[in-house]
Order: sequence, then C-alpha cells, then structure tokens
Amino acid sequence: MKCCFSSIMKTRWLGLSLSLAWVALLGSCASHSPGGRAQNFGGTQPATGASEDAFAVPRKDRPGLATTFGKPIKDPMPPISFQRASSKPYGIDAIYYNDREGLNAMGGRDVRVSGWQSTAGGVLEWGVKGAFGFLPTYKSHPGLYGYGAPRTPARRFVEGTEGGTYAIVLRNRCKCDLQVVLSVDGLDVIDGRTASVTKRGYVIPAGETLEVKGYRTGYNSVAAFRFSSVSGSYANLSRGDTRNVGVIGLAVYTPAGGDPWTWMPNEVQKRENASPF
Repeated sequence: MKCCFSSIMKTRWLGLSLSLAWVALLGSCASHSPGGRAQNFGGTQPATGASEDAFAVPRKDRPGLATTFGKPIKDPMPPISFQRASSKPYGIDAIYYNDREGLNAMGGRDVRVSGWQSTAGGVLEWGVKGAFGFLPTYKSHPGLYGYGAPRTPARRFVEGTEGGTYAIVLRNRCKCDLQVVLSVDGLDVIDGRTASVTKRGYVIPAGETLEVKGYRTGYNSVAAFRFSSVSGSYANLSRGDTRNVGVIGLAVYTPAGGDPWTWMPNEVQKRENASPF
C-alpha cells in the first residue's frame, strides 16, 4: 500500500512539474518574443492593450526593382567647375525602371523605342545601358485618369533584371558645355543624399558623351548601379526610405553666356543644304 501511495505521489509530482514548466515556457515566449513584442497565445488582449494578432502574416517586401551598391569601379571624377546661366534647370526629365512584371503592371511597355532619347529641347540625349548595350526601352501612351481629369504625360521606362548592373549614358549635342544633375531612387548620385536640382552635377563638354556608372564613393571611384530588391536598395539601407525607388532623374543646366542652340546639328544641316542658285 505504501508502495502504491509513493508511486501515485511521484506521478502527481511529475505532472505538476511538467505543468509548471509549460506555464514558464509560455511566459518566457510572451515576454521575450523576437523584436521585443509580447505575443498573445491565450486569445485575450495583452495587458498593454495592443490589438495585434500574434499570428499575423509578416509584412512582405515591396515588389519590383530598386538600386543598390554594386562592385567598386575606378572612375576619376571629371571637372565640375561650371557657372549656370540660371538657377532654374534648362530641362528636367525622368526614366522609370522595373522588371517585366512591374512594367506590365505600370503600363510601361506600350511602345518599344530607341535607347537614345532626346531631352531638354534636344540639347541632350540620354539612356540606360546594361552589360550588353541599352536596356529594353519603352514609352507609355498618355492616358486619362477619368472624365474631365488631366491627361497623364507619356513616360519612359527601361526593363531591368535583379542583380544586373547599369550605367546612365549622356550625350551633349550642343557646341557648349552642359551640367547635368542626376538622381537614382531619390538620391543624388554624387553625394548619396536626398536629391535636389540645386546640387552640383557632372559637366559634359560640347559634343562629348559621359557614362555615369554608379554612386560616387570618392574622387576616383564609384559603386556600380546594381538592380536589387526594394529592401536591399541603397535608399532603404542608408535612409530607410523607399518612397522614390524605381526612377532615375535628370536636370540640365546651360552655361552662363552660352547659347546651347548655336551651331546645333539642324543649323549646320541648313548651311550644308543651302543652294547657290
């Protein structure tokens, strides 16, 4: 009898110990969950009054492409001394980019166009090149938001692939120098901070072409532009702000005392085609 009683007590003690251990485990999970946020396993509201579901679906990364730092590239800083004719840009333009699925969702694959596209009234041509030439480039048709609403302008898009690198290519068609301020994902490509048209830019000599291959990391180097996920973008990692991912911006300035339209190709062509009789 004594043996049976001893066995029963041992069994009860073991059951009580397991119950206490389980309660302690739940308490530990509630107070030390990942991120320091209390989890609610009992179906009641936490003492803090939070209404979050303990088993809510994790927030997903935004779809589509952004830009991050690629491998370092030796790229000496070109001269930037330039006196602007005006504090306002001569022209502003933008190229939007995404993967194919994203472009389809944005209506960005309406018409395939040349990689070179003119901007700022024709004084400059620019485009986006990948490893094997210009990336697929498109223009969308202007659209309407609704009856009576203003017509949305045609936009320009390029198609990228995650992990691929790219360069922004600019060709000065004038007989005078131009200065170009560039941004990627809302960040200035020279200082990596929030973009503004008032910042300094790259100077492109008359008739020459410039390739901007990445975010500048020093006077002699850049980090290549590389397509990435939104969470892995430089904008997110450096600023925690992904509002402006997916766009490349450009602002063009003309020089003080210079006329960009002097001896443009059209004027030269008119001279060459002049008839003597």
